[in-house]
Amino acid sequence: MARPIAKDYDQKRQHILKQAAMVFAELGFDRATMAQLGAACGISKGNIYHYYDGKEALLFDILDSYLSGLRNRICGLDIASLPPEKQFHALVLETLLAYEGADHQHRIQSKGFGMLPKAQQGQLKNYQRDIIGCFSTTLRQVAPEIFANDKARLHATTMSVFGMLNWYYMWNAESGTAARTDYAGTVSALTLHGLRGLM
Repeated sequence: MARPIAKDYDQKRQHILKQAAMVFAELGFDRATMAQLGAACGISKGNIYHYYDGKEALLFDILDSYLSGLRNRICGLDIASLPPEKQFHALVLETLLAYEGADHQHRIQSKGFGMLPKAQQGQLKNYQRDIIGCFSTTLRQVAPEIFANDKARLHATTMSVFGMLNWYYMWNAESGTAARTDYAGTVSALTLHGLRGLM
């Protein structure tokens, strides 16, 4: 007879994902053990196996949950009625706000991809492509005369924006909402209007 699913299954699973992300980020995926993961979660190693059959499955669920949630949050913004420049600012701000508190997930993202099967890597990259696509589409609407027939420049510009956003995550991870809102204005002004946009 199949083991019944506990009423608090999803709550416990989210707790495991959060704690495991911290352990993987601090110890490294290779060095972390299931016993250490269980200790961080306050449960036995055996209990983790009720949720995941190994570290790889746990790593994938951490990244899948994080990136799919990030994609849904950013690309799901109700901004279609706004002018393109305001749409762009809204995307920038929402990304910075979504990054808050996700330090561990960010840290394991770069190294964790290579630990997963190609099919799972592809699924995770699709979430990233969707997010990049939201930004690219908006930038094309802002300046169709520049980007309509120049996909390479559009891609380079979009990835440069993410360079600014990820710089903030790396060096200002503890910043709160007010500081992130202020920096969103800086990124938007620089991207849309150059240095004079900061005046």
